[in-house]
Amino acid sequence: MPDSVAVAAVTFDRPDDVSTLLDALAAQSGNITSVALVDSGKTPVQDIAEASPAPVTYIRSNTNLGGAGGFSLAILSAMASGAEWIWIMDDDAHPEDPNCLSALLEAAQEHHMDVVLPLVVAPGHPDTLSFHFRLNGKLTHDRAEVEKLGFIPDVGHFFNGALIRADVFFRVGLPDLRLFIRGDETDFMIRLRRAGIRFGTVTSVALTHPAAWAEVQQVAGERLHVLVPENAFKQFYFYRNRGHLTWKYKRLRSFAADAVGYPVHFAKTRDPRGFAAWLRAYAAGMRGRRFGPPSDFGF
Repeated sequence: MPDSVAVAAVTFDRPDDVSTLLDALAAQSGNITSVALVDSGKTPVQDIAEASPAPVTYIRSNTNLGGAGGFSLAILSAMASGAEWIWIMDDDAHPEDPNCLSALLEAAQEHHMDVVLPLVVAPGHPDTLSFHFRLNGKLTHDRAEVEKLGFIPDVGHFFNGALIRADVFFRVGLPDLRLFIRGDETDFMIRLRRAGIRFGTVTSVALTHPAAWAEVQQVAGERLHVLVPENAFKQFYFYRNRGHLTWKYKRLRSFAADAVGYPVHFAKTRDPRGFAAWLRAYAAGMRGRRFGPPSDFGF
């Protein structure tokens, strides 16, 4: 019998994207036994879920749990189905072709991995990666350049399309609800590495997901860059969570890069308010403060 796979998906007010995702899941050649869809949006998509050809279990959350909380709830539901593997999906992502899941399962078996991930490409730009890789000290979004590497161990962009053996969550836990958004994927990857769990990227298949190119701000050419999310909501969580994870895991290289990169960036852009917002959120994260529901911070 083929390995059983349950999908853990989250959505927040993206009905068209959810429909696209569910259609793509229904078309997969791999053995998807169920799709746990957690919906925290203001406009429920239960009708889309019930009309889908995919085997959807619709889970309504009247509280916005964020990406971390939503994924945790979806993962637990997927695990409860008894599936051997959990395939994690955001609502604005979908597998590029019907053989994506089958290829991931084959790669996991071939390379003896407990976690495998596809490449992530930009919508309408299948030759361009949504998230960069660093090759020979330089950043690249060129899919062809990364594909040449074949299977890439110990590297991956979580959580989009991550295929994770169910028992892994018993060993490293679920995404951290406190992080809400932006940083939960980094925390989970660090936990995988510290637990000695093998993972890697399968470059022969891809997931489509909106790109994050605009967030990358060059500070010193290819040698140093910082990420600045598109709005105050995402900036707060990214800065706070990055500070928190830097302190929690004693990531000295990240701290050095941030301590130089962000002040230089905001000085170059002449944005003292941006610098102050970064410093407050980053320092709070390092001190383990300003955690709580979004309403506590005016969102």
